[in-house]
Amino acid sequence: MSSVYVEALNRFAEWYERVMKLDVPEPTAVILATSDGEGRPSARTVLLKSFDERGFVFFSNSQSIKGRQLEENPRAALCFYWPELRRQVHIEGSVEQISENQIDSYWRTRDRFSQIGAWASEQSAPLERREILEARFREREGKFSGGDIPRPEHWVGYRVVPDMIEFWSGREHRLHERVRYRLEGEEWEKTLLNP
Repeated sequence: MSSVYVEALNRFAEWYERVMKLDVPEPTAVILATSDGEGRPSARTVLLKSFDERGFVFFSNSQSIKGRQLEENPRAALCFYWPELRRQVHIEGSVEQISENQIDSYWRTRDRFSQIGAWASEQSAPLERREILEARFREREGKFSGGDIPRPEHWVGYRVVPDMIEFWSGREHRLHERVRYRLEGEEWEKTLLNP
């Protein structure tokens, strides 16, 4: 593995560890940007669940807008913004589904009501009235009252495999620090950018 890429991952891990120690709501929240096959963009907040040298993992409904867009165009951008640290991390890369075993393993850690919610919500589909969603939730709650709740096939995990990671640090006089790590061919390159 490239020492430049390892440096980028270590920097991310250091920043991530720092924000996790702060008393901030949703420190794992990240903006996920995707686009469909025609290039129409969409963005939303998801929660980062893990990261390692292979990439950055989040979970979602594959039938959602993001799931359909990733099926058409398996590239995405992530943007973490941590104002408490005056830091931002921008990541771009290809997207792949993680293994069924990894998905199932994480599914089992979710609380029961979140699991039922994954069955009850037809994510991104029109909803005539909220009461319909609540009734579906109660129906699924009754159906799954005796034992473990199986994972729906549409509930999957995705990994963003980075080919670019940029770190932004806020500085005085708007002379911010920007450092970009980019995969060029087979090699990772590090570049200092103007703010």
